[in-house]
Amino acid sequence: MSKLNKKNVEDLQVKGRKVLVRVDFNVPMKDGVITDDKRIVGALPTIKYLLDHNAAVILCSHMGRPKGEFNMKYSLAPVAKRLTELLGQNVELASDVIGPDAKAKAAALKPGQAMLLENVRFHAEEEKNDPAFAKELASMAEIYVNDAFGTAHRAHASTAGVADYLPAVCGFLIRKEVEIMGKALADPARPFVAILGGAKVADKLNVISNLLEKCDTLIIGGGMAYTFLKAKGYEVGTSLVDDEKIDYCKQMIEKAEKLGKKLLLPVDTTIAKAFPDPIDAPIEVSVVDSDKIPADMMGLDIGPKTMELFAEAAKTAKTVVWNGPMGVFENPVLKKGTVAVCEALAAADATTIIGGGDSATAAINLGYADKMSHISTGGGASLEYLEGKGLPGIDAIQDK
Repeated sequence: MSKLNKKNVEDLQVKGRKVLVRVDFNVPMKDGVITDDKRIVGALPTIKYLLDHNAAVILCSHMGRPKGEFNMKYSLAPVAKRLTELLGQNVELASDVIGPDAKAKAAALKPGQAMLLENVRFHAEEEKNDPAFAKELASMAEIYVNDAFGTAHRAHASTAGVADYLPAVCGFLIRKEVEIMGKALADPARPFVAILGGAKVADKLNVISNLLEKCDTLIIGGGMAYTFLKAKGYEVGTSLVDDEKIDYCKQMIEKAEKLGKKLLLPVDTTIAKAFPDPIDAPIEVSVVDSDKIPADMMGLDIGPKTMELFAEAAKTAKTVVWNGPMGVFENPVLKKGTVAVCEALAAADATTIIGGGDSATAAINLGYADKMSHISTGGGASLEYLEGKGLPGIDAIQDK
């Protein structure tokens, strides 16, 4: 599925028409200020295309988890302000979602103008994918464009439901996400190396199994590695272990052998007495071989030998997909493993794809973002895509 067989904005005549665009403006905020506008910038190509082609653009998005109630802490006002700056034209914010202000502003909107509805999650009906709410949203427009890859794995009213009432197409961001990741999975340049990290094995069960069938080498680091190490019979001390998944990890080790795939686990580990509190606090660490973690110690990052092992595999790859950090990357002492992976990907002569979430945050915060071929805007969505699952927000779009 490396070519997206779905209609996109270029397949419809948008001139003079009202277009409802679902974007992902769920941006990080601190004290009412946007700290990272990557997601807003990611949606600009679609918004500009529509404005340039004389559509009237009604934008909608969620922000945070307001639990279905109006809560000004989660207002999209800062986003409207940032959009106004980025587009060089006024983007008005409606004070409601499907209420009188939204409807009046939408009705008055002229071709070439853009507006933003207030946070769609101020209505509980959004996450329930309530048909009546979806129909109200749809009633303001003539065409629906989904460009919110970050929420494409959710079947909500604004990501899937409105497609029942309007012609539905995808925007440029979703098309790019699906084509880049689709190609990596369907027809990768080889060797294809997949790197998985992060805390929980449970979150990545199907991803591990699906990637083993597609990649040449699967690297496992981060908190999830300790369940694999325990499955090999190693002592892992007080490290994070998912005891219910030990048998599953044994099966995956066997599956890799059967398929003739390399499965790389940490050969040494950076350990400490306890998890740092606060997360960026100074911490005393030492390094041991992965089969010799003392009973009262906890693994919190990969060790230097593992960094070399993983980097070597990544550097020789032609395609790399990475999801999940190698350790507690928010801590200056425990970020080294994640930095080593960033450096290896930056140096690789390969298509390097980072599947959103914490690994995207790590690459951006550590200063490697511009060295990667593609950083996904969606953590959960890219994981489900790597599992080989369909995404409701994309399935709802009309086929070409």
